[in-house]
Amino acid sequence: MSEPPYSPGLAGVIAGETTIGCVDQGKLLYRGYTIQDLAETVCFEEVAHLLLFESLPNAGELETVKQSLANYRPLPVPLISALRAIPNDVPMMDVLRSMVSFTSHFDPIEGHDEAANRQRALWLTAQIGGIIAARYRLLNGQEPLSPKDGLSHAAQILYQCHGEIPDALSEELIDLSLVLYAEHDFNASTFTGRVICSTLSDIVSGVTGAIGALKGPLHGGANEAAMEMLARFKSAEEASSWITQALANKEKVMGFGHRVYKQGDHRAVILEEKLRKLAAQKGEETWMAIYDAIKKPMTEEKKIYPNVDYPCGLTYFLLGLPLDLYTPLFVASRVTGWSAHILEQARNNRIYRPLSIYKGPKARPVPPISER
Repeated sequence: MSEPPYSPGLAGVIAGETTIGCVDQGKLLYRGYTIQDLAETVCFEEVAHLLLFESLPNAGELETVKQSLANYRPLPVPLISALRAIPNDVPMMDVLRSMVSFTSHFDPIEGHDEAANRQRALWLTAQIGGIIAARYRLLNGQEPLSPKDGLSHAAQILYQCHGEIPDALSEELIDLSLVLYAEHDFNASTFTGRVICSTLSDIVSGVTGAIGALKGPLHGGANEAAMEMLARFKSAEEASSWITQALANKEKVMGFGHRVYKQGDHRAVILEEKLRKLAAQKGEETWMAIYDAIKKPMTEEKKIYPNVDYPCGLTYFLLGLPLDLYTPLFVASRVTGWSAHILEQARNNRIYRPLSIYKGPKARPVPPISER
């Protein structure tokens, strides 16, 4: 009898159907809309509505989403106390994983039907932004800030981190990064969330598990690694010398290449355009020269293109955000995509139970302890 086909890492295996996102060589779609069109025309709150409620909102629906996020933003007092108790050297993703689970004990949403879980997804989105900002403030010896009325979700995150209302371009860039990171098909963290909730576990457990999957360096952290690489250099000349040597030695260059996008990541192109405006506004052309010194030989000589994490790392850096916040900010966006997938999984659920190929010893007797 022949063994069933085996695909390490489930590569190429179709594990489900979805109407949420499509990742292909020539496109990235959120419910049929291209990421280019969304990035040019809508804000993150509209994308959240699109993913969770399956349509772009009209003006009234958008206001309802914004008001829901505002209502759900205040963090439970015990959560702030728990944040104070976490040692300062604990990585932010570890903190976020624990605190998302912790905040579920103060869940204000009643029921667990689809309507309730849509609201729960908005509540988690609001809470996650606040948790990130509160932890950042505490690490800097400052008290967490209460949300400020009237700010967008993107502006709220920056305000609660820095204590100042951001300028228009800074707000636009955070908002754009949230739009670009919101959904990406059956990636490892999304699949983790779906697997967990296929057991009929709750949405918070699914999101907590997804955060755990994203925490792994083979999935998350690429924007941090890209910025760590750029930060090694003081000039474009230094960067150019290093990349020449790195390519000769066949070293991995962070922020380039993608498992799906072999001809370039559309999201990187979109974000880079705004990044150049930010660098010019802040007088940080040296950073863009370093950025380009590495990008040029990678794209022109090796034909390996930036993924979205390459411009995102420098974007967050120029916005005054520390490396440890970069992957958590990914979570602040992707929680909407994860939640949409969890909702979709529940509608036509079947518990995930793949097979394995056993490679251990054949059946054998248990020897008595005297003979072992």
